Order: sequence, then structure tokens, then C-alpha cells
Amino acid sequence: MDLTAALATHRLVAIVRGDDPDAALRTVLALVEEGVELVEVSLSGRDALSVIERARLALGPDRPLGAGTVLTTEDARAAHRAGADFAVTPGLGDGVDAARELGMPVLAGALTPTEIIAARSMGVAALKIFPIAQFGGAAYLKALRGPFPDVPFVPVGGIDEAAARACLAAGALAVGVGSPLVGDAADGGSISALRERARLFRTVVAEATP
Repeated sequence: MDLTAALATHRLVAIVRGDDPDAALRTVLALVEEGVELVEVSLSGRDALSVIERARLALGPDRPLGAGTVLTTEDARAAHRAGADFAVTPGLGDGVDAARELGMPVLAGALTPTEIIAARSMGVAALKIFPIAQFGGAAYLKALRGPFPDVPFVPVGGIDEAAARACLAAGALAVGVGSPLVGDAADGGSISALRERARLFRTVVAEATP
């Protein structure tokens, strides 16, 4: 898949991490039903690989499905076997190279200018600026865009509705959203409330200037 193009089109990545695998699966499927086309299932969640496997079966072969918190070579291989077709990492580790060798585009975690330069040399599809909230939010992203005007940035970490609007206005290609979107749905919480939040975030990204 062309992950960079998908990020530019949809501008939202939902991050699903939960302690209830069945609820996590319901969360993934509800998000997709609400038009959230890019969903990553974090490998730090309980039985995450089985969630990815079951989600892939339910979604079919052509819908994007990511694995998050890919740290190691084995993480990348296991995620690929489970059916993930893109990988998301919190930093620059062995999982980045392994995922790319398997043909999985990578949204790679970076924070500093040095890490951004290193990530670009690794051939990643886009850069996950993480954790954005603790490092100045949209103002930090705007500062990074000075020396890196053409880098596809996806800020992640503490992205609520207001932060999503601000980061997109500051030039983010897309935003990655976890708990402000998913809430407790992946732990067994309300799916109807999740659907409402999904519609809200879809409106936020639809209103953002490309």
C-alpha cells in the first residue's frame, strides 16, 4: 500500500490498544464502519496479534490495517503474519528495517531533528512525531517544519479535538489519535460513544485545510 498517500487522503490514524481482545476487535470494526480508514492495533494490547488476525478476516484483504508499537524484528514478522499491511513504531529500532524488508510501509516514531534525519535515511513512509503534547504540541510541529518543510509529519500523543485541529493547521499530514478517540471501547466500553467520537474526529479532519 502507499501509506503516505493514504495518510494524505484520510488524515486520521486511530490507535487501538486494549485489555479485552473481543472489545478491541469490535472497536476496530466500528471505527472502519464509521469511515476511519486507517487503524493501527498496538502490539502492547492484550492478544493484539489475534485481534489483527481476526480484523483482517473481517475486513478482507484490501482494507488498510496497521500494527502499532512495532519494536523488534520479530514484532514486524509477527504483525506481517497476522495480516497487518503497515507498521507504526514509537522510535527507530530493528522493527523499522524488518517491516520494510517485508514490504510493509512504516510510520516511524521520531522527535528530534537528528532522529528525523535518521528516519528519512531509512526510507520510512512518514514520521510519527511522538509524544507531541509533551514537547509543545502544534508549536513544536511548526518549528520542525522550518528545516523540514516537505517531511510528512503525523503528530501522536495527547491529540484531542483541539490539538488535532491545531496540528493539521500547522502542517501535519495526518494525526494519530488514541484515547481521545477510542476511549474505553477497546476495554469493553460503549461502542455507540466510540461511533460518536469517530464522527467528531472525521469532521475535524474533513474541515482541515489540505
